[in-house]
Amino acid sequence: MLIFSLPSLNRAVVRVRRLAAQLSKATMSTNSQDVSSSSGVSEEAPTAAILIIGDEILKGHTTDTNSTFLARALRRLGVSVQRITVIPDKHEIIAKEVVVLSSKYTHLLTSGGVGPTHDDITLESIATAFQEEVYPHPELAQMVEEFFGVTDTDSPAMKLAMVPRSAKLNYGIDPQTGKRQRYPVVSVRNVYVFPGTPSFMEMAFSGLEHLFASSGTTFHSREVFVDAEETEIAPVLTKLQASWGRKVALGSYPDWLSNYSKVRLVLDSDSQEEVDKARAQLVDQLPKGSVVSLIKDPVTIAPAEVYKLANTGTALGEKVKCAVKTIETALDQYSTEQVCVGFNGGKDCTALLHLYYSTLKRRYPDGKDKVKALYIRNVSQFPEMERFLQDTTKKYDLELISVEGNIRQALNELHDKRPELKAVLMGTRRSDPYSHTLTPMCPTDPGWPEYLRVNPLLDWTYHDIWSFLRMLQVPYCILYDKGYTSLGSMDNSYRNKALLVVDERGVMRYKPAYLLENEEEERNSRA
Repeated sequence: MLIFSLPSLNRAVVRVRRLAAQLSKATMSTNSQDVSSSSGVSEEAPTAAILIIGDEILKGHTTDTNSTFLARALRRLGVSVQRITVIPDKHEIIAKEVVVLSSKYTHLLTSGGVGPTHDDITLESIATAFQEEVYPHPELAQMVEEFFGVTDTDSPAMKLAMVPRSAKLNYGIDPQTGKRQRYPVVSVRNVYVFPGTPSFMEMAFSGLEHLFASSGTTFHSREVFVDAEETEIAPVLTKLQASWGRKVALGSYPDWLSNYSKVRLVLDSDSQEEVDKARAQLVDQLPKGSVVSLIKDPVTIAPAEVYKLANTGTALGEKVKCAVKTIETALDQYSTEQVCVGFNGGKDCTALLHLYYSTLKRRYPDGKDKVKALYIRNVSQFPEMERFLQDTTKKYDLELISVEGNIRQALNELHDKRPELKAVLMGTRRSDPYSHTLTPMCPTDPGWPEYLRVNPLLDWTYHDIWSFLRMLQVPYCILYDKGYTSLGSMDNSYRNKALLVVDERGVMRYKPAYLLENEEEERNSRA
């Protein structure tokens, strides 16, 4: 089929070509500047554009993960991704983008629109872009015949064999087996056509990395985490970026959900010497005390860090040691299948979860069982708490056992749901209501479901909890950084007035919970 022989498509090609010529003139003088002025990329580094094709992306039916994968993989190979574009399954639009992007960048990688259905038109559109015909490639036609058992050129399956006349078949090498992959990736000039299904796309690209890795360019990145507002550090960033020019690129990314830093700064360059020198300059010129050493994964290192703290001989270390010993005693009496930890997202049970997880992993380093967590559902939950619960469940690989009602009703439901459970770890402190007579290990009261209540934090104070969480950089609900000191539901929880401050401009804000001075005011946050 001669794609360009159709009158309407021929006119489309003319429009596309005219547009490409205009864009080439307009971008010729600025292209190298776009690539390198503040990107930390030399002019010699190869560049790439990624073209994501699919109505389903633009309509929100499918989440695009392919562009993220390709951008990271190409950067690792020394290729600077300069453009990511998402377009619909429209013939003329695809052809236009292919003309423009293929002429501007070293590589163009497309994803999507490859298949047997009516909206799989990527290869036809590429043929239009380069004024070529599509034809049944003999090698692909044979694959279609072997796989689908069809030879009719008009069959939907045979559409998979139709490629532009100058197309090349690129067979990848399976990185695990070292053998040639069964299905090739089609390329036309500098355009590489990848499937849209993420698993297939990633497998195909992994087998063809050698096609993009011959530049010799290596990118170097450094991160700096800052516990200051972007507005406060913006002048420093602007000044430094201007002084570095195109040698180093500086990106600033606020993190609204982190408890330990407000901004992540990323330095990029193709020179390790330049990026290291830039990082040193950046750290030196940022506000004193604002740079933090962020622990990216405090959960994985939890066992080592908790037991290290327990052996420091400090006042907090001694309380950690006693808490760990209480948990170990419970595990001496019961198997992990018989123990769960109460977790509702509050600060106390977050500290308890971290302690219990550490003790479990220390005792059973190769254990595969999930940590069982008892969650008593709240009828009016904060959205921020819901998010935190989801994140924590994933980080600690929890088996969340969800029940309803007050504590007594919840334990009754738990008894019916999971009769094998015999002990429940609770984040109770002696300063909590009705808790002054409790012991570290005590049975439930008469008339209640029979459980051993394990209270490792009984003698901890409000400040002990925060010292533990902050010292080990344990993630906690972000509401505690917004003035809440005790969390229940949206109906009975309020910001603590003891944390309210007014700055020199008369703007009111709330300090984070860990800065509360008088811990007797902790529950002023609750109705």
